[in-house]
Amino acid sequence: MEGFLFVNKPSGISSFKVIEILRRITKIKKIGHSGTLDPQAQGLLVVGLGKKATKILGRFLKKEKVYQAQIELGKITETWDKEGKVILKKDIKNPPDLEKIKSVLKKLEGEIYQKPPKFSAKKIKGLRAYQLARMGIEIELPAKKVKIFYLKILNYHWPILEIEAKVSSGCYLRSLAYEIGVRLNTGAYLKKLMRIKIGKVSLKEAVALKEISVSNWKNFLVPLEKIEKYF
Repeated sequence: MEGFLFVNKPSGISSFKVIEILRRITKIKKIGHSGTLDPQAQGLLVVGLGKKATKILGRFLKKEKVYQAQIELGKITETWDKEGKVILKKDIKNPPDLEKIKSVLKKLEGEIYQKPPKFSAKKIKGLRAYQLARMGIEIELPAKKVKIFYLKILNYHWPILEIEAKVSSGCYLRSLAYEIGVRLNTGAYLKKLMRIKIGKVSLKEAVALKEISVSNWKNFLVPLEKIEKYF
């Protein structure tokens, strides 16, 4: 059988681990996903099962994505997310108000050049950037043009800022959180992340990974002939 599963990945496991679990459940070896979510992140993964489905996955990779992110201001971690140790903690006497944050977010909308985190899965001479970083090797990752369609404030209570972001493929939310901290002069890191949309596929259509079993996975399968409506 071939088709697609819209999976709600839990935090705490890698995107590749999701694929491993689904291979065991479905007994299908040819499985891929629509774009990596960091282990600490949760939310939507579009998973293709079978040769034809995995070929189509490339179309999802290029789609814009929507995230909900929780950012902690006042601190910077080495990985720009909660997985890394805190390397800077600022004593902020006068936290930025809502208007200041709105102004900073507005200036970040549109096309920008973004530098990937040094603790990322980017490949450099055959090794992942995070592997080099863990070895203490200093690397300079080139900035890449990405597009931020919008940034919305969902909630703000110092030091926690919650936003929704619609971004192009290739945009790092960790880098975005870091840049927000730079522009606010507070420092910041990404505390929580949830992907809620890939193109026209919504998290509301996804099934929690823990609910998928050997006996029911076919019930959640979106067949090849029905996937076109999501492009």
